[in-house]
Amino acid sequence: MASRPSRKLSADVSDQRVTRHPSNTAGTGRHAPRPLAALDPYGLLELSRTLFTCSEQSGIVRLAMRHISALGPYRAEAGYLATGDDFSRVPGHDRGAPTADDARMKELDKADGPVSLPARSWNWAFGLRGAGGLLGYIVVSSHSEPDEQGHFLLSTLMGFTSAAMSLAASRPEQHDNAVELSRLRTERTTALGNLDTLRAKLHRQNTVHEALARVTARGGGEDAITQALYELTGLSALIEDRFGNLRSWAGPDRPDPYPVRSSIHQEEILRQVTREAGPVRVKDRLIALVRPRGELLGVLALKDPEATADEHTMFALEHAQQSLAHELMHLRELAEVELRLRRQLIDDLLEGTDETSAYARADAVGHDLRRTHYVVVVHWLGNAEDYSFTRAVEQATATTVARPLITRRGGRVVLLTQARPDYAVHAALSHELGTPDGAIGVSTRCDSPDGIPRCYQEALRALEVRQNSRQCSGTTFFDDLGLYRILGPGNDLRELEGFVREWLGQLIDYDARHDTELVETLSRYFDCGGNYDDAAAALTVHRSTLRYRLQRIREISDRDLADVDIRLNLQVATRVWKIILGGSLTAVARRADAAGQPGTRTGRL
Repeated sequence: MASRPSRKLSADVSDQRVTRHPSNTAGTGRHAPRPLAALDPYGLLELSRTLFTCSEQSGIVRLAMRHISALGPYRAEAGYLATGDDFSRVPGHDRGAPTADDARMKELDKADGPVSLPARSWNWAFGLRGAGGLLGYIVVSSHSEPDEQGHFLLSTLMGFTSAAMSLAASRPEQHDNAVELSRLRTERTTALGNLDTLRAKLHRQNTVHEALARVTARGGGEDAITQALYELTGLSALIEDRFGNLRSWAGPDRPDPYPVRSSIHQEEILRQVTREAGPVRVKDRLIALVRPRGELLGVLALKDPEATADEHTMFALEHAQQSLAHELMHLRELAEVELRLRRQLIDDLLEGTDETSAYARADAVGHDLRRTHYVVVVHWLGNAEDYSFTRAVEQATATTVARPLITRRGGRVVLLTQARPDYAVHAALSHELGTPDGAIGVSTRCDSPDGIPRCYQEALRALEVRQNSRQCSGTTFFDDLGLYRILGPGNDLRELEGFVREWLGQLIDYDARHDTELVETLSRYFDCGGNYDDAAAALTVHRSTLRYRLQRIREISDRDLADVDIRLNLQVATRVWKIILGGSLTAVARRADAAGQPGTRTGRL
């Protein structure tokens, strides 16, 4: 691209005035202005004045050709005037080197086009046209094709030359036609004005590009983008996430506290902006959505209460939007990689993994595994496959503990935390999910990675005890399980089934044969502390029905429910049957069936 023209050299033309007298024209070669070293729009203006003072078309062409080299790395090879159906070369510009073939001018058929010249890779014949048609050609050559600015400057010079030639041709007939001269001057002024406007616009756009490029090169994040946008526009710039939460603000008048919109209001704003192309004004803000690959990651806005935003402001906002899209997409990809690594880490820790490797992987994702940890298992009804459930659990635990490692297993969310969560976590989740129907199990403390699998089993046991208890919603800590700690997954299931069979076998068999609920009745009776009214309400039966069932239990099991030791063993057996065996008759009743015990099913007791 040609270098930026120097305004200083434009004065050279103005000092080289040429009078309108025919004897002192550029065509005579006397008093002609010396060629300029470079031309800017102001230099073109001064040159055009000189062109319009020439009275001969050949002199105009020679003057224009002498200044072509000032526009860039170009050379004027030849000039031609149209003479009927043929062309004549303009004299006085012979460089002593091979030039264009004169016959080629006729072959162009009055159009612009390439010509053949040795040792020059780009050669072009520019047509000089007036109101009456083609006036001539100027052949320009260069070692490379001009860029957009070069084309513009060459075309502008050819336009001025054509206008000057048209004026020279019409001067004998319309010498006093002031209207036509005024029109040409207006065209010239308009062209130069457009050139100045274009240059100013390109300068402003270049300023935006450079400012945002510096932000990217320095690794600046969201704060750097909003600060650059504020400096470019003079308007406060801000970034929100898709939910309307403020992420970054640059400029004055930041609200404190920042207003929180309802989800309905936020969605309505997003729909309004989505319907339009480009930034959209919503009240006192210009809003642009950041949606790389069609996914809404955030909102970029300018606060413009006086509606002063212009074309430059919109250009800066749109380019800042593109920079922010790259930034947020990069952050999203990093977060996804980190999340995947953290989930792989906790999954391996729950199963058991090499301690040295575990420490190294934890350091890589920024988690201090050398601190005390707790395993927490969360289950909520109706949220087993909902991703928002995992986010809600992570947010609720982050309010009371450091950021946990988190994963999903089946319908449960499992966390490895650095601090023991309290009962407030269940309350926070109940509020977030809109229902309290969920349970949380918390392990004992774990001081090294090799103890995490054991703590995971403890958290599962605490969760199962809570879910099978009378109050199935809430938080249960393994430390508080008491008897249930020795009934954990480390015990022999066959021995536990044998214990249940010993104390409840007859009742289980009876229930299996007659489709009754004597074992469940006994379990609820013990859960209610032997209170008849509470037990009857829990079973949704009449008090007299409960008394009858308890009497049948005494008769079938041949056990005295008033005896302290018998009562304790029966209560433990019902707990094991309900918590460890899940309240299922299958495992225990199978042994009775294998023993061939008779029985027929009757109505439900």
